[in-house]
Amino acid sequence: MEPLARKVAEESDHMVELGQIDWRTFPDGFPDLFINDAYDVRDRHVAFLGSFHTPEVIFEQLSIIYSLPKMFVASFTLVLPFFPTGTAERVVREGEVATAVTLARILSNIPPSRGGPTSTIIFDIHALQERFYFGDSILPCFESGIPLLLDRLNELEDSNNVVIAYPDEGAYKRFNSFFAAAGYECIVCTKVREGTKRIVKLKEGEPIGRHVVIVDDLVQSGSTLIECQKLLHRLGAAKVSAYATHGVFPNASWKRFTSTGAGGQGFSNFWITDSCPQTVEAVRDAEPFEVLSLARAIADALEV
Repeated sequence: MEPLARKVAEESDHMVELGQIDWRTFPDGFPDLFINDAYDVRDRHVAFLGSFHTPEVIFEQLSIIYSLPKMFVASFTLVLPFFPTGTAERVVREGEVATAVTLARILSNIPPSRGGPTSTIIFDIHALQERFYFGDSILPCFESGIPLLLDRLNELEDSNNVVIAYPDEGAYKRFNSFFAAAGYECIVCTKVREGTKRIVKLKEGEPIGRHVVIVDDLVQSGSTLIECQKLLHRLGAAKVSAYATHGVFPNASWKRFTSTGAGGQGFSNFWITDSCPQTVEAVRDAEPFEVLSLARAIADALEV
């Protein structure tokens, strides 16, 4: 997360000072961690910018997160742009484990600082009900990357021809208020079962001749986005672009959306944020991707 941290410092007019942690391991692989200049964080407002993008890195970061509030700091804020277990927030059959609840419980037990409970900043958590998984010992602040997209859409040459599409009713309920307030028309897609297949169909809206931007909170394999893109082009859309706050893309699935990818070459633009650092590095200079930085939004949220 260092590149994003440096951008946050710049966006704050350098009111944010960057600290340094040594991320080492012992010969047996367990963390050997050291917070540099520990005395200097006393009586300071301290934030930790974390990324739980793989299970392997969570334990070492939790060790730091649980230690910093106890260093006599004035307040402590955890900035976790992507809450990674969000897609496992519910149980539909006995035996399934809702790991979103587990992670929320762990974060809810971060020790308090001198200023009180820990604050945490999360962008576009996958299911809004997950905010209720956090206990009273943490103050979660839920932000969104959608304002970044709105700013970017205003810069497009065909900005007056853009219509927003949602891959399902859930995304519509979640994000439409942002775009309706900005005056955008909308298209809603839906998934229906035909035999053993799930087919994407148009529920409402008119794509003919429009630049359609599909909006969702996260993308993994990208199959739904590709099916939506094919449908919208077939129905007469002039262009199709996509936005997802969190570009997770396991197993390098982002390659499906490049000009040489299988099925994804119909996208004019694909915007993501820098919430998932491994993806940012992977898609650098790869069309049609463009990364919108959360740095300004994080800097604003850290103002105390």
